[in-house]
Amino acid sequence: LYRSEDNPAAHLGGRTSRIGLAESTDGIHFRKFPAPVLYPGKDGFEQYDAPGGCEDPRVVITEDGTYIMAYTSWNYKTPRLSIAFSKDLETWEKKGPAFAKAYDGKFKDIATKSGSIITQKVGDNFVAAKINGKYWMYWGEAGVNLAWSENGYDWYPELDESGALHYLITPRKGKFDSNLTECGPPAILTNEGITLLYNGKNHDSLANASPDLPPGTYSVGRVVFDPKDLKTVLSRPEKPFLFPTLPHEIKGQYKAGTTFAEGLVFFKGKWFLYYGTADSFVGLAVGE
Repeated sequence: LYRSEDNPAAHLGGRTSRIGLAESTDGIHFRKFPAPVLYPGKDGFEQYDAPGGCEDPRVVITEDGTYIMAYTSWNYKTPRLSIAFSKDLETWEKKGPAFAKAYDGKFKDIATKSGSIITQKVGDNFVAAKINGKYWMYWGEAGVNLAWSENGYDWYPELDESGALHYLITPRKGKFDSNLTECGPPAILTNEGITLLYNGKNHDSLANASPDLPPGTYSVGRVVFDPKDLKTVLSRPEKPFLFPTLPHEIKGQYKAGTTFAEGLVFFKGKWFLYYGTADSFVGLAVGE
C-alpha cells in the first residue's frame, strides 16, 4: 500500500493524496492496481480526509485475518491519525480518528499522525500483538507516545500526571532527530525488546541541528523499548542507520533530503524496508 498524489503542478501540500495497492512476487518489482483503495469520499469522514486526502499508511494484520491501517487524514487544517479495517486489502472500512473517543474527545482535534502498532511473530507471519489483552501502538511526530486499544480502532494515549501526552522519546539537540521523532513501520517484538524504527528530522537551525546532515534532512533511527514496560527505552542510537545519499533521495518535492521509513516486511529470509524519498518515490533497502 502506497501514497500517491494528484495534480503534479500544484505546490507541495496543495494536492490530494490517495492510497494505492501494488503487488510483487519478488518484493522489488511491483504492479500497481488501476484504482486507489483508500481516498476521500462522501462517506461520513470527508470532514477529516478532504481535501488533503489519505496519507502515510502503516498496515498490520491480526490473528483473525483482519488488516488494520493507521493513516493520516488531512483536511488542510489538522492532520489526524485515523484507522481503517479490511479483510482483503482492497475494500476498506474507515473507522475515523483513532483518538475520537479517548478521554471525552480530548485529543480528537489536535494534530496526530504516524501510528506504529506493535507486532510479533506467530508462525511465519508478523501479526498485531496482544499484550495484557490489548493492542499497543507507538505514535507521534513531535515525540513518541504510547497508546492502547481493545478493538484496534478506539485508541487511548498514555498521559502523564498532569493529563498531558506522555512522550517516551523527544527530539535531541545536535542529533539527527533534533527536530522531529516520527514513528515509522509497525513496531516488532524481538529478542532485544520492542524495536521501533523512527524517522528523525534534522533541525532547520544550524545551532540545533546535527552537523553530520544537512538541515531539514529526514533519516531513520532505531529505538528499542522494554517488552516488560513498553514505556522504558533500552537503547536509542546516536546516529541514523539510513539517510539520504542517492540522487532521488535529495531531489524531489522535499529537497532537503528524505529517507522516511514506513513499511517493513520479512520476506524470503530477509528484511525489506520500504521508505519515502523526497516525497516523490518509494525506495527499498534490504538487510539480513
